Amino acid sequence: MIHPFTHCKKVNSLKVQILHNPRCSKSRTTLQLLQEKGIEPEIILYLDTPPDADQLASILRKLDMSPRELLRKGQSEYKEMGLDNKQLGDEQLIAAMLKAPILIERPIVLANGRAAIGRPPESVLKIL
Repeated sequence: MIHPFTHCKKVNSLKVQILHNPRCSKSRTTLQLLQEKGIEPEIILYLDTPPDADQLASILRKLDMSPRELLRKGQSEYKEMGLDNKQLGDEQLIAAMLKAPILIERPIVLANGRAAIGRPPESVLKIL
């Protein structure tokens, strides 16, 4: 079942969520891997319903990553928005990801109060 991000509650030990882009092969493979393991995650189509600033900050903490590390630098929006400017702070980078969620690396799986990026897809298994 697909849910908008705005309705997501805090992840508990029984809930698995995936910030998913069905056009991304890594995202599809990660979702399939979870399903093969008997897990039916809550699917969040983050391009349609992106996280808010607090949710994204929480995800970054769980990933133990900076906003710059989570940016998809190959996206055209990265250059168009001048995000290669090293003077931009975390808040500015988070704001850019909220404005253009395609910039958020994917897929992100949330489970057990932790998060992992599915690159490679098997890397999400460590948080389950």
